Amino acid sequence: IFPADLDFSNYDYTLAGSPHAFEDYRIGEKIDHVDGMTIEEAEHQLATRLYQNTARVHFDALAQQNSRFGKRLIYGGVAISLARALAFNGLGNSALMLAINAGRHVNPLFAGDTLYAWSEVLGTADLGAAGALRLRLVAAKNKPCADFPYKNESGEYDPAVVLDFDYWAATPRRQ
Repeated sequence: IFPADLDFSNYDYTLAGSPHAFEDYRIGEKIDHVDGMTIEEAEHQLATRLYQNTARVHFDALAQQNSRFGKRLIYGGVAISLARALAFNGLGNSALMLAINAGRHVNPLFAGDTLYAWSEVLGTADLGAAGALRLRLVAAKNKPCADFPYKNESGEYDPAVVLDFDYWAATPRRQ
């Protein structure tokens, strides 16, 4: 639900650092978020502890040597957070997440991988004080997203895709 007291009437796009308003986005539009972010062991562990996830698959390096991948996995919450942070390049004014529709961790992510992201506008809604964008956020490891890696003709994910995330975000309207 959109907060009733949220007022975008004096929204300053210059101060926000992004010129894009709700009206600038079109259904079907794809946005390459351009930047990449390499995930390091220490920051992954710190973030995972802060999210209160203590699963050994994320922390116990000795036990994971004999696992399917032979090393620790990056916690999915870290992947979502980093992908959302990357999405600010192109969706800087769409910071208020209204709802999560679905999400899927598609392939594993490991320390040393570089995460890239792109978004697709799936839908729009008029909320009065603002608009809402329904967005698909796709994150890929070790592959820039200029060609929008996703699924092939058979519906299988590109091996680089690690996250497929569908959500709604509030976006200021031009007054």
